[in-house]
Amino acid sequence: MFGFSVGGMLLTVPIMTLVGRTGSPWIAFLLMITAMVFLSGYTALSAIIKAEMFPTNVRALGVGLPHTLATAVFGGLSEPIALALKQAGHESVFFRWVTGCIGLTFVATLVVREPSRDSSLEIGAAPARDSVVR
Repeated sequence: MFGFSVGGMLLTVPIMTLVGRTGSPWIAFLLMITAMVFLSGYTALSAIIKAEMFPTNVRALGVGLPHTLATAVFGGLSEPIALALKQAGHESVFFRWVTGCIGLTFVATLVVREPSRDSSLEIGAAPARDSVVR
């Protein structure tokens, strides 16, 4: 996650600017592959990291609700923001907005502790019930 956030903050604006200016589909393809290398650092780990932050009895709600809200806010607003900025002639501002969103992941990597080492969520929690019907 740290590698994704650092790489994303450093490379999003240059890669997207170059993609917009290149006339070669091969150069655009290589630039997108470069971006995807860093993106895989997030997509490969995000579900695991979020799931480990919550005890099993509230995991679905703990992961699902914040994910849904973040997707609605950031994902839902991305297209209208991008189109409005493009129509206003400030397309590169959107690249910076995306970089700012990636910056939130960077802050999270610095603030959120490793759940497997420091978790106190299970302390005092009700014991899990056996879900098998006998």
